[in-house]
Amino acid sequence: MKIGTLDLGPRPLLLAPMEDITDASFRILCREWGADMVYTEFVPSDGLVRDADKAIAKLHTYDCEAPVAIQIYGHIPESMVEAARMVERASELASGHGADVIDINFGCPVTKIAGRGAGSGMMRYPDKMVSITEAIVKAVGKPVTVKTRLGWDEGSKIIVELAERLQDVGIQALAIHGRTRCQMYKGEADWSLIGQVKNNPRMHIPIIGNGDIKDPKGAALAFDRYGVDAIMIGRATFGHPWIFKEIRHYLNTGELLPEMDVHTRVSIARRHLALSLEHKGEPRGIYEMRRHLSCYFKGLPDFKDLRMRMVTTLSRDELEEIFTIIEERYNEF
Repeated sequence: MKIGTLDLGPRPLLLAPMEDITDASFRILCREWGADMVYTEFVPSDGLVRDADKAIAKLHTYDCEAPVAIQIYGHIPESMVEAARMVERASELASGHGADVIDINFGCPVTKIAGRGAGSGMMRYPDKMVSITEAIVKAVGKPVTVKTRLGWDEGSKIIVELAERLQDVGIQALAIHGRTRCQMYKGEADWSLIGQVKNNPRMHIPIIGNGDIKDPKGAALAFDRYGVDAIMIGRATFGHPWIFKEIRHYLNTGELLPEMDVHTRVSIARRHLALSLEHKGEPRGIYEMRRHLSCYFKGLPDFKDLRMRMVTTLSRDELEEIFTIIEERYNEF
């Protein structure tokens, strides 16, 4: 699959952009475990234009995580265009690798974003969505992609027609989450409409499916039944970056890898912690990876006491002590 001239190979597996999740440490880890491309946390266009330090910092990427897409969101056309131009110059503004792809977030459903017309809030204004996209495509030289949803609500699933319009103004790939904005993350993702977009004879850009991919068999089904060019994995990666290796192995062999043993999970959690501390320092590097920590050990019996310690401490030494206890207590897992 190609996005512009960027070749991601057959049936690529992508790490979805997620606020407070897909920071550099987790992106690097997912690349190490087989993600074919990763996305940054979404960056506010107005923050970039104001030169806000936090927004600029999100433009920093590393060579070891490439290829990487930097995602922006907003609802003001002029700010979105200027933000896209800044993303194109990310390696100058924030140093590092920069962006291989500029992605536009028209999919985030949270109220503080969608409620003001950004993210999936743009699904209520498809003409504006298309015009912003067209302006960005014309303003930059890097490939532009879009991530969006099926529609605003059950009565306005406009994705089939919208996909054509976005393609016609020049995007190089389209990622579709199989829910409406009003569904948030409830219910099941509807992949049938994603399949309709992919099988529309007018569509020629890659279609990336997203929503409820939790395991290798689900990923294979998405490729085989709906014909998507790539899949994007979000929440199932929490504390589980090796899901990309598991899926790739299943796609290639039809066989499931054995469940990851506790010693290996501890080793990966330690690697994640080291990366997070390297990039953010202590205690911030610990605080901002808490959402992942207990997920690394999901399913272990009688784990409540260690989980509580793990998600409340801000001490690297205490986390190392907890990791050692886990290895000793769950030696046979």
